[in-house]
Amino acid sequence: MSRLIHSTPRADGYRMPGEFEPHAGIWMLWPERPDNWRNKAVPAQKAFTEVARAINRFEPVTMGVLQSQYKNARAMLPETVRVVEISYNDSWMRDCGPTFVTNGTELRVVDWIFNAWGGESGGLYAPWDLDDLVAQKVAEIERVARYKAPLVLEGGSIHVDGQGTLLTTRECLLNPNRNPGKSQSDIEGLLTEYLNVESFIWLNRGIYNDETSGHVDNICCFIRPGEVALAWTDDRSDPQYEISQENYDILCSAVDARGRRLKVHKIPLPSPVYITREESEGVLSVEGTLPRREGDRLAASYINFVFCNGGAVVPTFGDANDNLALVALQNLMPERKIMGVYAREILLGGGNIHCITQQQPK
Repeated sequence: MSRLIHSTPRADGYRMPGEFEPHAGIWMLWPERPDNWRNKAVPAQKAFTEVARAINRFEPVTMGVLQSQYKNARAMLPETVRVVEISYNDSWMRDCGPTFVTNGTELRVVDWIFNAWGGESGGLYAPWDLDDLVAQKVAEIERVARYKAPLVLEGGSIHVDGQGTLLTTRECLLNPNRNPGKSQSDIEGLLTEYLNVESFIWLNRGIYNDETSGHVDNICCFIRPGEVALAWTDDRSDPQYEISQENYDILCSAVDARGRRLKVHKIPLPSPVYITREESEGVLSVEGTLPRREGDRLAASYINFVFCNGGAVVPTFGDANDNLALVALQNLMPERKIMGVYAREILLGGGNIHCITQQQPK
């Protein structure tokens, strides 16, 4: 049973750890929507399987699946991956799932309000009511207490250093389709209470053409306290160049909760990735769901990776910069094994490896 607690994590001495801190495991959700994943989601299911397999080399993985997909997922996934039935609308566990907080000995979860990246004003699909229950269901499965936060927020819109600093973007958190009527100060106040942070670094924009309204997890992340990795391009003709340069300037002038200037590491982006005709035609067209059109640019980034215990699983795209990015991340994190997984099929659905995973801290 998951007990609902009517205080806040900060009041109770709980905090959100940095993702690079030790995990008990990783949560995922199985893809199946034919109006988002092409060819009845079969290619995406193979990609999710490879991501789960890679993460499982380092730590336990739990895959939530719909009843109709249980046998299929169980047959495709390694035996060491736990498969549990959960109802949901789509498979973005980072965004609809819980944020775990800890006091050092006990875990609890923060259950945010989820509105499918914009609700009635720009949301990516409807309905999303089952997604909004995923965090509560995970809390029930893990038998941990739950805080219900009065804030629309997706997990991919925030990163923390575990020492009081939060990184986000104005493009997302201040978007009027998330929390209309709440100011930046109001949102900071709620994040302070529910994540136990005290210092905020606001980037203005995320990756160019990111349908999540510029989630920070696609453009910048903490490698460790005091250090961040930033998606970068040297191509001045690319609209991404101005965004990355602006973010670089913001980060270089920022100070974290402990008074440190950040070390900012530039990670090259892949060449722009576009949807092909074959990929577009494989997606079922349904009213109310974001269409996948031939020629649309996708928000590809190597920053959308997930930390594991002793490792990190990084998306690759069959691009000339794949190896450059993997080597750069390996050099930044010599204490970890950096593993690349080909992730174009996940990108075609609108996100990547970080978006489909959610860590449960130890």
